[in-house]
Amino acid sequence: MKKLFAMFFICLLFTSLEWGEAKVKPGIEVLLERKINILKGKRVGLITNPTGVDSKLRSTVDLLSKRTDVKLMALFGPEHGVRGDIKAGETIKSFTDKKTGLPVYSLYGKTKKPTKEMLKGLDVLIYDIQDIGIRPYTYIYTMALAMEAAKENELTFIVLDRPNPLGGNLVEGPVLEEKFKSFIGLYPIPYVYGMTVGELADFINNEFKIFADLVVVEMEGWKRDMIFPDTGLEWVPTSPHVPHWETAFFCAAIGGIGELDRINVGVGYTMPFELIGAPWVEGEKLADMLNQFELPGVYFRPLYYRPYYFHFSNIQLSGVQMHVYDFKKFRPFATQIYILYAINKLFPESNLFETKRIGMFNKAMGTDKVVKYIRENKKPEWILSRLRASLQEYLDKREKYLRYK
Repeated sequence: MKKLFAMFFICLLFTSLEWGEAKVKPGIEVLLERKINILKGKRVGLITNPTGVDSKLRSTVDLLSKRTDVKLMALFGPEHGVRGDIKAGETIKSFTDKKTGLPVYSLYGKTKKPTKEMLKGLDVLIYDIQDIGIRPYTYIYTMALAMEAAKENELTFIVLDRPNPLGGNLVEGPVLEEKFKSFIGLYPIPYVYGMTVGELADFINNEFKIFADLVVVEMEGWKRDMIFPDTGLEWVPTSPHVPHWETAFFCAAIGGIGELDRINVGVGYTMPFELIGAPWVEGEKLADMLNQFELPGVYFRPLYYRPYYFHFSNIQLSGVQMHVYDFKKFRPFATQIYILYAINKLFPESNLFETKRIGMFNKAMGTDKVVKYIRENKKPEWILSRLRASLQEYLDKREKYLRYK
């Protein structure tokens, strides 16, 4: 009887570990199931990181390197590296991957664009990385510069498409102004750009006249109104401080504020980008003002916390936690403007923008108008209406590149 019970328990355990069927097939699965012919006889380079996985969490590196009909020749790593073991902003050196024995070339160091030497002997360059849907995230510029290099070296550039975790309809924030161009914003797109990486690659390739030989391997089953949990896919951290799919929304809401060194945004604590606080913040006051705005999908709760590292490490802070109860109604960039307005209004002595990091903040925003308007005590809705003025031209262009309904 005990043996029977033990066998029943083991069977129950393994049944519970079976994978559910994801509603969405990422580009890597579509490639392997139906479009592998585009790689046959080709020498391939792969730009990826730990997010490059199929719906069963099998690595794109492993899936391609084990095939006999694909010649995977080299790996290329963005910020944080191919294996995700490098912290934000840290430069990466090229090395040999221990598991596959393949050369790994860094695209986040002195060289952000693949060189002729790196691409020597390749026919195809593949990009397979999960993005989070906001302009300041660097992976999309690794993609764009690699696409330029592919064009210059007569390689086919293949994007294995993945879901935008914020959905495909949310577009917010100012369009990047030329003078604030940087590696956290290379192209005039909005803060929240509302496309998949495949759609964005097509947009960049044509609107900015790269004209690479681009192939987008589309997902199956993805719809524009899907946010990440609707896909049935597992989330793999896109970087050390984006551990969960929800963090993509939180990062879109206060990630830009994190460029200021006057305030902590939860980085260094257990909830990155879900919190905002400082020694001089009164959490109760801030929560009260923010909740009076009745922003869609979000509630603010006062709290105290002590970061373990980064800004204000080991110092008791007061602030607020964002509780998003409806991610499809939540408007992250608009929320960011309301938070900045409330902090400046309630705690003017903080001199929020008196920081050597103001240049990086403006680059993240893509404009210096946010600082200008907040300093002038303009109301949040007025600010947002001014920033929206630049969106229509982008929306008109974007329409041509939308691949999913």
